[in-house]
Amino acid sequence: MKLKHRLSENILFWMAVVFLAMGAALTFYEQGQMALTVNSMSIFRASGSANHLAGKRQLPIYCVQTEKPQVALSFDAAWGNEDTAQIMDILAKHQVKVTFFMTGSWVEKYPEDVKYIASQGHDLGNHSQNHKNMSQLSDEEIRRELAQVHDQVKALTGQEMTLFRPPYGDYDDQVVTVSRDMGYYPVQWDVDSLDWKDYGADSIVRTILDHKHLGNGSIILMHNGAKYTPAALDAVITGLKDAGYELVPISQLIYRDNYHIDHEGRQVPDAPPAA
Repeated sequence: MKLKHRLSENILFWMAVVFLAMGAALTFYEQGQMALTVNSMSIFRASGSANHLAGKRQLPIYCVQTEKPQVALSFDAAWGNEDTAQIMDILAKHQVKVTFFMTGSWVEKYPEDVKYIASQGHDLGNHSQNHKNMSQLSDEEIRRELAQVHDQVKALTGQEMTLFRPPYGDYDDQVVTVSRDMGYYPVQWDVDSLDWKDYGADSIVRTILDHKHLGNGSIILMHNGAKYTPAALDAVITGLKDAGYELVPISQLIYRDNYHIDHEGRQVPDAPPAA
């Protein structure tokens, strides 16, 4: 009996060793895969210079200094999807291209919408995987939040995203620096439609068209899941065009290199753009 007992103990011991070894191997594999994903995220390296330091702070792009009468509409997609098709129809009617900043959870829930948005020539932007306050995360957590969405969108559309908007507009020096290191242009806005407050369609229209910061190079914040956004969108686009603005996606509005950011978050070219 003692021999059988010892044999049983030995078998249990070696089984435990095998399971621990398997678990360690799986952990190392997963970490290796994540490291490979994060290390492969060096999407963009400009040949020129790009300085996001304004004073003592690293700032994202809030707007762009340009002589062209251009503005960019942007939509944050993090929650619902009820209005996306209607928004897309209105944009198509006006032949306007915009930028959609999408969370990973939104991409997972609505993959066909992601592919359709891409197929219509709109920008696809990264809005993080889980819509967290990015300033509260470590470097590695920030990288993971961006890398997960990036890989999902690339698998669906074949596109490499280069635009990133921090959820809640929350960022610090670390968020700007890490996202830049990963090849992203961190982007905010200088005109908030306040559509998320559900004040009504007329309020959205007036808030945008009468905004004190609206001007050449403005980036306008809207949401695809806000209650009155579809009802306001037609008038917003018409009003901007009547005011002489051309509506372009953010990727066409910003400078890719040879720029700096001023104290207001305005992206300024280091030399006058070529005619």
